[in-house]
Amino acid sequence: MENEIKTNRLIGIFMWLLFIFSGALVLAFSFLSGKSYEAILRNTIVTMILTGTVVFMQQDAAGKGESSFFFDNFSHRYRFIVLYLAGIVLACVFSLIPNHFWPYMALFLMLGLFSNIETGLVSGIGFVAISVMLEENGNLSEFLMYVIAGAVILALFRNISENTAILAPVIIAMMVQAVLIMAFNVLFLNRTLSFKLLLIPILNLMLNLIIIMIFLNIYGVYVIRKSNDMYMEINDAEFPLLVQLKEKNKDEYYKAIHTAYLAERVAQGLSLNARAIKTVSYYHRIGVLEDKKSWQDISHFYLDNKFPEEAIEYLHEYVEPPKNQELSKEAFAVNICETVVTSISYLINKDKDVKIDYDNLIDKIMNKKIEDGSLKNYDITFREYDQIRKILKKEKLYYDFLR
Repeated sequence: MENEIKTNRLIGIFMWLLFIFSGALVLAFSFLSGKSYEAILRNTIVTMILTGTVVFMQQDAAGKGESSFFFDNFSHRYRFIVLYLAGIVLACVFSLIPNHFWPYMALFLMLGLFSNIETGLVSGIGFVAISVMLEENGNLSEFLMYVIAGAVILALFRNISENTAILAPVIIAMMVQAVLIMAFNVLFLNRTLSFKLLLIPILNLMLNLIIIMIFLNIYGVYVIRKSNDMYMEINDAEFPLLVQLKEKNKDEYYKAIHTAYLAERVAQGLSLNARAIKTVSYYHRIGVLEDKKSWQDISHFYLDNKFPEEAIEYLHEYVEPPKNQELSKEAFAVNICETVVTSISYLINKDKDVKIDYDNLIDKIMNKKIEDGSLKNYDITFREYDQIRKILKKEKLYYDFLR
């Protein structure tokens, strides 16, 4: 916890240093470019307002937790800081080259995927505004051209995952960029349509395409797949922590295994976070290794074994439910599946030859959740509740493995 607080403070300091640096850089660049004092003042103030807004959005998102960021960006917010630092420098440099060759579409995408869609969009808008303000004859049309293209590519990649097919979104984004560049030249600059005019968007698209493809490849390997690989490792039944649990308490181990199986089935049926649900099922009782139960006493297991931040948040929610706060569907899925496994195991341990009416038992368990009011603690609808009931009843053959 102390390390997390220190990290957040350090990130906050870097963010505000970035705010000061951005204003100072644009002020210096405006002065060296020979801008009027009015233009220097305008450029500096606008830059600091835009950067201040981005800093606020980042800090606000951080306060809401990992769900406000793509993948593991919450734990690696320095990526965005470094990218923003490079972006503010590039925004100044772009003002010195023809605007047709600005690779802002790629930069918008990078800013968004290293934070979230909203922050990426505002950051990109700010950079385009800076480039336009610093230009000799900057105008609104070129600003709109790149902002619209940036918004389109962010919208196309807002649901990116390991299985996302990137070809179609990239082609659509490139087509939009090409149309916007030609429209900018024909409609706003009153140029005649010619081969030379068609060559401009081609060069711009090639530059953006190269940057985007390289970035997406690196992002897929080191960000998306890295997170999935961590889950694959800790959700392996042979992971050292689970092996230790098996050696310490076989009953807890097998209960975790059975709970994880059922919870994963529920997650798949309701399109929930299956990998996080499986992790919670396996490890929420890992404190058995040291005969401890409180979050403060057991959280080191997750930190020492480098669990994904997302998984740690779900585990924290399950082990130590926050007061007066609605719990996730994922928490309910683990809770109800653990209750079913525990109930069946109890009946079997009491009488190994007992014949269990699984449908009736599941109905009793789930109806009791409604009667005692515990269902109100979770963010789940009655439709989803009935779906879970049906999924659990379909697993009758599996329950025999508990004997």
